[in-house]
Amino acid sequence: MAGEPIEGQILLLAAAKSSVTPTRLPDLVDVVQRHLAADRERYRREYERLYDDDDLEAFAVETGHWAGLGAELELGDRELSAVRRAHEEQLLRIGRRTDREDEFETALEIRDPVVIGTGADSG
Repeated sequence: MAGEPIEGQILLLAAAKSSVTPTRLPDLVDVVQRHLAADRERYRREYERLYDDDDLEAFAVETGHWAGLGAELELGDRELSAVRRAHEEQLLRIGRRTDREDEFETALEIRDPVVIGTGADSG
């Protein structure tokens, strides 16, 4: 499904907050996911993994990481904002579900989130 591992409701929210067409954001997330999945081992080595399950891994990366990804993938400012926001909202949703929301919010004060799908259809 397009946009995985980011949930559909989060994609809609992120698209609305970033002024990106809701039908465009899943495609953008897919492009970013292919790139992230190709570097999954590097993320595992270099960054703190905040969460993992059968479907995804979430990492805390340095602030500004998304700017570099956006430049590399030639994303516009609104597109990049929407994708970054989707990753952030997905991590916070995981935090609410696992009773770790405060921990994740604190991490996001000084780091950026990256969520990488690990399911059979990811990457």
